[in-house]
Amino acid sequence: MTVTARPLSPGAEALLGREVPVLDLGFVQPIDYMGNDIDIVQAARVSYGPSTRKVHDDRGLLRYLMRHRHTTPFEMCEVKFRCKMPIFVARQWIRHRTANVNEMSLRYSEAPDEFYVPALEHVTLQSTTNRQGRDADTAVPAKLRERVRALLHTRHEQLYADYQTLAGELGIARELARTLLPVSLYTQWIWKIDLHNLLHFLDLRLDPHAQVEIRLFAEAMAGFVQAWVPLSWEAFVDYRREALPFTRVEGVALSHLLRGASADEAAAHAGLQGRELREFLDKLARVRALTEESGT
Repeated sequence: MTVTARPLSPGAEALLGREVPVLDLGFVQPIDYMGNDIDIVQAARVSYGPSTRKVHDDRGLLRYLMRHRHTTPFEMCEVKFRCKMPIFVARQWIRHRTANVNEMSLRYSEAPDEFYVPALEHVTLQSTTNRQGRDADTAVPAKLRERVRALLHTRHEQLYADYQTLAGELGIARELARTLLPVSLYTQWIWKIDLHNLLHFLDLRLDPHAQVEIRLFAEAMAGFVQAWVPLSWEAFVDYRREALPFTRVEGVALSHLLRGASADEAAAHAGLQGRELREFLDKLARVRALTEESGT
């Protein structure tokens, strides 16, 4: 048995090295981590002084840090993932510029014959209200979905054959031959990030409005984070993921609601309209759902 002086997380140790399948050919694999919930607490106590231990237990201090957005202690923990995803997912993912990344190079390596084809349920129409999103409500006939998948399969086969002709038969440089490959091609990278920035990534990419493909990768990583730092994850869910922050204008509308105005009247008093109004009404619906769940 290997002996180590490193702080360990039993939940993380149980999952290290395991590939979590995502999409048709992708995966998320945690390959290393540093620190655990206790390291976050200890980092905070260096700032707050030794007397803090008498005031807060570990869970209470973690929740205080998350609630008041004291982010530096969460940066003391890091995790490294090996991930395989379609290039278009990687291009969304790389927008989060707070990680260390090393990606497979198609200048040095031959492109794999691996292309993403969405599952039937993920073949949907363009949204008419969101320029960058899908229409999840309009039904798509099964024959149309199957036709889309068949078109993608056919195009992938032709493009890969052309790539092999360029890079193989004609001896064209791989860095040039790769230019005809589509963003559905799979790539891989090693992705290392601290916990604070990882939680920010997950907060955005777990959102129902995020593209479904990258959301599935976020869900796979979230499972590891929950096992790795369970107290931090609990605080994150309570104070970030499932929190309901209200803007100043929404606060004005709430004040009118509390005085007996209808939702429409309250919104009108506050000047809420358009997307901002829809977001406010969505928050009210979530509050009502919580009320029903609690039975009050």
